[in-house]
Amino acid sequence: MDWPISEVARMSGVTARALRHYDETGLLPPARIGANGHRYYEERQLLRLQQILVLRALGVGLPEIGRILSEQVDEVDALRRHHQRLLAERDRLDALAGTVSRTIAELEQSRKDGNPMTINRPENLFEGVTPSQYEENMRDFPELAGEVARRADAMSQADADAAHRERTAQMIRLAELMAAGHPADADPVQAEIDAQYRALTELRAVSAEDYRAIGCSIVDNETWRAAYEAIVPGLAAYQRDAIEAYATTRLN
Repeated sequence: MDWPISEVARMSGVTARALRHYDETGLLPPARIGANGHRYYEERQLLRLQQILVLRALGVGLPEIGRILSEQVDEVDALRRHHQRLLAERDRLDALAGTVSRTIAELEQSRKDGNPMTINRPENLFEGVTPSQYEENMRDFPELAGEVARRADAMSQADADAAHRERTAQMIRLAELMAAGHPADADPVQAEIDAQYRALTELRAVSAEDYRAIGCSIVDNETWRAAYEAIVPGLAAYQRDAIEAYATTRLN
């Protein structure tokens, strides 16, 4: 039995565009290409796609995934190693949830007391925080995700940690603006969005249409949305609306 690319996209949540990109890079060739030019996948390809998505969820870049898959022989052993990684990721997320919970409690207490928050041990802010699945979040934009992966592979661990912390800091700044009552199209918000857009365009050109699509993915992509909502409910939609306003007023 085989499945057309549209059905595989529906089942897996991976866009047909991303699946075609996986084929073009040799990461996931289809079982066959029909007379109509459409790609068709069998069970073996679905199992390989599952492994790709598991590794992507763990923050592994596409070049490294290709190397891992090319070296493995036994699928059960490979899945067992992936399972171990997932358990480790679960422990990391538990630690991260504890970190965020403590920070929320300290912020609420400082506001209640009317005093600025005092950070006695700033390293505690980052317990459990490691570079997120940023490339996985960009899965609907394979060319941009590929460039992100190439940059990440060239980074030292310290640089990668710093980049992740800056992305987190951007989200927190937006959360503060939202909490202060600024609408998504307000100047301070748009300044933050402009900085994010310029950072993206350092990787490759991003059209107004693509930037809007990225904004929508922040809400539609469960992993991405969860990262925003972990900071404050409604932040993902606020970022999307701010990007929409930016694309309309500055990129059109």
